[in-house]
Amino acid sequence: MTGVDLAGLARVRAEHPEAVAEAAARRVRRPLVLPGRGLLVVAADHPARGVLGAGPDPFAMASRRELLDRLCLALAHPGVDGVLGSADVLDDLLLLGALDGKVVIGSMNRGGLAGSVFEADDRFTGPRPADLVRSRYDAGKILLRIDPADPGTLRTLHTAARTVDEMARARLPVFLEPFLSRREGGVLRNDLGAGAVTRSIAVASGLAGTSAYTWLKVPVTEDPADMERVMETSALPAVLLGGESAATPAEQERAYDRWRRALRLPTVRGLVVGRALLYPADGNVAGAVDTAAGLLASAFGGVGASQGPLGARDVLGRQKGPG
Repeated sequence: MTGVDLAGLARVRAEHPEAVAEAAARRVRRPLVLPGRGLLVVAADHPARGVLGAGPDPFAMASRRELLDRLCLALAHPGVDGVLGSADVLDDLLLLGALDGKVVIGSMNRGGLAGSVFEADDRFTGPRPADLVRSRYDAGKILLRIDPADPGTLRTLHTAARTVDEMARARLPVFLEPFLSRREGGVLRNDLGAGAVTRSIAVASGLAGTSAYTWLKVPVTEDPADMERVMETSALPAVLLGGESAATPAEQERAYDRWRRALRLPTVRGLVVGRALLYPADGNVAGAVDTAAGLLASAFGGVGASQGPLGARDVLGRQKGPG
């Protein structure tokens, strides 16, 4: 994949940094949720937390050109509603003209760098609520690892609660991604057992002065059969997260089956998937996106196009096709 002009992006950023704000100002927006359909969002906020691996390649996401190529391919699909990313990735996509008619979600706390001793003290180093409002983005996302043995968790919980308050004042949805976590051999690992996921959902749902604009972003449990009981913990709308890239096509198919079953649950409204779509085991990004879109269409009775105006030009001057 070599479609993105990385040199052109760097040139615009160096010579016309105001182009990012200009692209954000003219971006065609849409509602977060369209009537009668679920939400399919591609996630690309991993690199900002130092997570660069996908599948067997520990630096798969380190190539910005390849990451943007894969994102643009996914966003061109009419069944993909939007993207979740850190500010730098979203700025790149704005300059490429890839976000018209798409939902844009800013990843707000990236300070808990993967593998660090302060990982549970997940500071808000990404876009603030005011930044999301200024850029005319549509929502924010907060990662919420809860490690009862790490005092840094309390700071993260407190800051997350106050950030949810700020988002609600701005009337912007916020996606909380909670995990009950613990250190094993110095590594912070997320517990995907039914009891742990249930507790994390309960804690996340009760944060802040109002939950009116709060969504949940939850994993499928180790035993997918537990999801029905787990998702009864909260009435908040929820999306499923995709997890890591599957190691084999067979594992990839099992992930699709887990999503298919969980999408039938009453509070589940869609999927937010990153590496599992952008770096699938079989290498077929278009096929993985098409499968995920098909799962949403089956669960919600059809999928419509979420395309920007035809013929729009991006900042780099290339003609932009549908989507």
